[in-house]
Amino acid sequence: MKDQLRALLLQAIRTLQNDSLLPTDLAIPHLVIEHARSREHGDFASNAAMLLAKPARAKPRELAEKLVAALPANTLVAKVEIAGPGFINFFLSAESYHAEVRRIFAEGDGYGRSTTGAGQVAGVEFVSANPTGPLHVGHGRNAVLGDCLARLLDATGWAVKREFYYNDAGVQIHNLAISVQARARGLTPDDAGWPEDGYRGDYIADVAKAYLAGDSVTVEGHTVVGAKNPDDLDAIRQFAVAYLRREQDLDLKAFGVGFDVYFLESSLYADGKVEETVRELIAHGHTYEEGGALWLRSTDYGDDKDRVMRKSDGTYTYFVPDVAYHLSKWQRGYVNAVTVLGSDHHGSLARVKAGLQALNAGIPQGWPHYVLYQMVTVMRGGEEVKLSKRAGSYLTLRDLIEEAGRDATRYFLIARKSDSQLVFDIDLARSQSNDNPVYYIQYAHARVCSVLRQAGEKSLTVDLERGLQQLARLDSEHEQILLTELAKYPEVVESAAANLEPHLLAGWLRELANAFHTYYNAHQFLVDDADLRHARLALSVATRQVLKNGLNLLGLGAPESM
Repeated sequence: MKDQLRALLLQAIRTLQNDSLLPTDLAIPHLVIEHARSREHGDFASNAAMLLAKPARAKPRELAEKLVAALPANTLVAKVEIAGPGFINFFLSAESYHAEVRRIFAEGDGYGRSTTGAGQVAGVEFVSANPTGPLHVGHGRNAVLGDCLARLLDATGWAVKREFYYNDAGVQIHNLAISVQARARGLTPDDAGWPEDGYRGDYIADVAKAYLAGDSVTVEGHTVVGAKNPDDLDAIRQFAVAYLRREQDLDLKAFGVGFDVYFLESSLYADGKVEETVRELIAHGHTYEEGGALWLRSTDYGDDKDRVMRKSDGTYTYFVPDVAYHLSKWQRGYVNAVTVLGSDHHGSLARVKAGLQALNAGIPQGWPHYVLYQMVTVMRGGEEVKLSKRAGSYLTLRDLIEEAGRDATRYFLIARKSDSQLVFDIDLARSQSNDNPVYYIQYAHARVCSVLRQAGEKSLTVDLERGLQQLARLDSEHEQILLTELAKYPEVVESAAANLEPHLLAGWLRELANAFHTYYNAHQFLVDDADLRHARLALSVATRQVLKNGLNLLGLGAPESM
């Protein structure tokens, strides 16, 4: 509807230009169309007249009057009012909302989808956990953020690639290997010989037991077999990484999350991509040597200080492979690249972007986009839940899913803006009450299904086609509110995708559910008046469709009974 109103305003502007009431060379800014703050002020408002007044050398209110007079005839707008210094308030016709209900029926599962991305590739990298242990609750927030972003980008026309970047090289992998080796040699974390930086969770014992038993682990078609030798640290490392990658994959599968691409950090070294990236940076003159180290002039690209790339001992600092990795994304055609990271990674972003710009590879400024998220605090019975025996020092994602359920876990982890801290109340997530937002939303979907079943049990006819022809019968305030809310869905999807904020959709679904529950509690649907019954059921079925579409974009089920 916003797009249609914007098109009407643009036509009015052209009419005024053709009539010499506006300069023909007038630069037309992006016209803002916003939902009115209250229904008394209409459905939408625009500040077009105030934006154009100065370059047009006109008074805003007088220009607003001319724009309104020049609006082409249409069935979308019932009336237009001018408010304040020149705001244009649009009151939409009832038919415009009825047409949207018919559109919902016509498009079904495709309602709310768009072609904004025009089939261009968007890569969403998320989770990217070190394969050193079970996924924790923070990884869960990362996973659902990335998965929902991928779904939203797909819904807005992007060709989406979901990518998991494995940090399978470095100190943490070494610590994993020596921890498993210690277990394989019969040590426990309480023994004096346990590695100082070793991992202490029970899962380390599980890995060691499987390794000594000669178990096979298959990941991405590649099988690793336990060598049984507790002295072969390299074999232990390979087996432990494969074992924990498989465990993480199983956790993510239980969470409804999958990937198209698995990228190994070690491949950047094996394929010479890190060295190649460093050579390119040197060749373009963006590095210098000092104190035996190689530095990147990252301050040339907005960083607060220059950064060491290669230390005096010849090893690279951690952001260098990150630059090489993101360069590979650009080379793989990721026009839009989104990376989901914990907020503790904030300090490294500027240097990675500086490195990418210094490559002079045509990468746009601001690429890639980062979505940062804050920590999650899990509560049960009013107390914080911190530990998992299996992990040793943190609560695992699997623990949370088993306690709260997959849908509730996904919704609660996505419900707030990513950069805000999140308190996950297990008791609330498990409750079957209107205070539980995911239950409340899913119950609205199930309620529509229940009404249709009741109609069948009472042998009442349900003619949805007839209902679509009788939508003018829907004249109560509750029906108007629900019609208005439904029409917002395409805009909400577009906004959530464009701003990389899936919580917008989560919050709006609760608003839609509230509008439907309020309507349901105030009116009888299975009335004797057949045309009114058909109209109310058509509106209910349209609501069910939109709830289903929105729940799907959050990776949630749409139950038919609860």
